[in-house]
Amino acid sequence: MAFTIPEGLAPELYPLSWLVGRWSGEGVLGYPGVEETAFTQEIEVDHDGGLYLSYRSVIRLVEAPDDVSALEDEQPAPVWSTESGYWRIPPERPEGMGSELFPVELLLADPSGHVDVYVGATGNGRIDLVSDLIARTATGAEVTAGKRLLGLVNGELMWAHDLAAFGQPMQSYASARLTRAQ
Repeated sequence: MAFTIPEGLAPELYPLSWLVGRWSGEGVLGYPGVEETAFTQEIEVDHDGGLYLSYRSVIRLVEAPDDVSALEDEQPAPVWSTESGYWRIPPERPEGMGSELFPVELLLADPSGHVDVYVGATGNGRIDLVSDLIARTATGAEVTAGKRLLGLVNGELMWAHDLAAFGQPMQSYASARLTRAQ
C-alpha cells in the first residue's frame, strides 16, 4: 500500500507524516517492581494544518478472565496509562545533523503527575528521542529520564521506551508493535 502525505499537513511536518493516523496493537511492559505483562495500545496522531501533530495514547493491560462468565461481561481491560501531547519539527537544524535527518521535539503529559519534553532526530522512518526535561507534581511519578525509539517497519509502527524512575537506572520499560487502523 502506497503512503500518501495527509491532506493539509504543513510541509514542515513531512518528516513525521508517516505517524499520522490511528494505530493499534500489542506490547509488553515490565520494570523493577512491575511484573512483566502484556498490553494493548491505541494511538492517534492527527493535525489541524498547524506546525505540530497532536498525539494521544491509551495502554490497557491484558488480563486473563478468572472464568468464562467474565467474558460475557465484556468489561474493557483496565487502563495502565494514557498520554497526550504534541510532535514538532523545530525550525533550526542543529549543527552537525546530517541532511537526511530532521530535529524533532515531543511534548507529553500524563495523569500520573508528570510532563516530559523529548528531543531527538527523525529520518528514514525512524525517530530517536531522549528526555530533555521531566517535571512532576509533588505526588507525581518519580521519573527522572527516558529514551524512546519509534520506527516504521514493513508498514508497522514499532516502538521501545527505556526509563529511569523510582531510583532505578535507565532500562527497558515497554515496547509494542502497532498496525495502522483502517
